Amino acid sequence: IVAINKMDEKSVNYSQARYDEIVKETSSFVKKIGYNPEKIAFVPISGWNGDNMLEKSTNLPWYKGPTLLEALDAITEPKRPTDKPLRVPLQDVYKIGGIGTVPVGRVETGILKPGMIVTFAPANLSTEVKSVEMHHVSLPEAVPGDNVGFNVKNLSVKDIRRGMVAGDSKNVPPQETESFNAQVIILNHPGTIHAGYAPVLDCHTAHIACKFTEILSKVDRRTGQAVEETPKNIKNGDA
Repeated sequence: IVAINKMDEKSVNYSQARYDEIVKETSSFVKKIGYNPEKIAFVPISGWNGDNMLEKSTNLPWYKGPTLLEALDAITEPKRPTDKPLRVPLQDVYKIGGIGTVPVGRVETGILKPGMIVTFAPANLSTEVKSVEMHHVSLPEAVPGDNVGFNVKNLSVKDIRRGMVAGDSKNVPPQETESFNAQVIILNHPGTIHAGYAPVLDCHTAHIACKFTEILSKVDRRTGQAVEETPKNIKNGDA
């Protein structure tokens, strides 16, 4: 959905010509990033006046498409990755009186249920889930997209913390890694980057220092094809 806001602005005054101009410009942009403009709803709106948000607007008689709400309702919901192994990156860990230790996070993949034995990586600690709650309501299970708190046995707030990942101990539990290969685009960096460079990495909820041990190849950002093997360094705009 492309919502074209501020149609009420004095210089625009609900003009179809300006709407058509913006549709043309944004169509070429969305095409470049891999979307089909013909399948996108371009919805002219005024957030300030409420035009075409919930109901059709008399200020836009030339527009025959859906309102913003109708366009949102028409989206087909993506399939939730419930069939993949459980992964819950922890956003925080609370100690709640009378309940105990409650890690909080969003289920990214898999299903979290009370009674499961979960493993927290990279600490490699396993424990039973006593209950799962969302907005103070107990759940029989939590699926991808759910922000939940879950009560665990025999672990204190000192044992687990933000940035750790919970998974099912019986189905491909998450594990610590010494190294991994990453695809990186340098958007904005003052100098050049070479082997030995030590940035801080934000990955899901983890915030941790790491080091580039080796630059394997420089690639074309659009095609992903290697243009130079083992370059000495990389700079702004490189991938």
